[in-house]
Amino acid sequence: MRLDIFSLFPESFDWLQTQRPVQNALREGNELRLFNYRDSTPLSGRQVDDAPYGGGAGMVLRVDVIDAALQAAYGDGLRPRIVLLTPTGRLLDDELADELVAERHVALLCGRYEGFDERVHEHFADDEVSIGRYVLAGGELPAMVVADVLMRKLPGALGNASSAAEDSYSRVLEGMPEYPHYTRPPVHRGWKVPEVLLSGDHEKVREWRLERSRERAAAFAEAERSAHRDSPKSASRTE
Repeated sequence: MRLDIFSLFPESFDWLQTQRPVQNALREGNELRLFNYRDSTPLSGRQVDDAPYGGGAGMVLRVDVIDAALQAAYGDGLRPRIVLLTPTGRLLDDELADELVAERHVALLCGRYEGFDERVHEHFADDEVSIGRYVLAGGELPAMVVADVLMRKLPGALGNASSAAEDSYSRVLEGMPEYPHYTRPPVHRGWKVPEVLLSGDHEKVREWRLERSRERAAAFAEAERSAHRDSPKSASRTE
């Protein structure tokens, strides 16, 4: 897989590249490339943004700057799947991660300031992805999250391939949260490891883990329903 990241602060990703799963994935022949919008901007003084038409606070990343960055990277040739990091995009989950990691080439575009000129969304983006319904200073942190999620799914990234296969919300766990984990000592301050995990019966262990995942899924769902019922918006609708 080739993963390209476009950003005003490519040095932000230095830390990401020190992480073992990422290093392992790169050693397996995958690529992580970084591009700075300022390096290809058609504007003087390495400018990349401008004031919004119609007025208002903040600055907007210009469509011609994004166009120039993509042109500098790919020319008129085949382009990757282009993903904008934006709080209004499709929420990142394991299903979306599997969809993206199946691509041979993906580009993540990091926003900044008030985001992208709407024409970037309309004419360049194949997907828009969010890591949550909140606003950050820029798309660098979301891009790191997406990159980490994708890289650890690549063959050879993890010491044990099943580590990723049985992560929370994976297909193996039927989209449910991951089960509890225990390790040595078997007893600490009277707190014991469940006997089934010490039994050596792999089928019983598998069943126990799935049941715990189901319990967690039910508990999470109930907590979400409760939070929704108790929210001010929900209350106002029932008045």
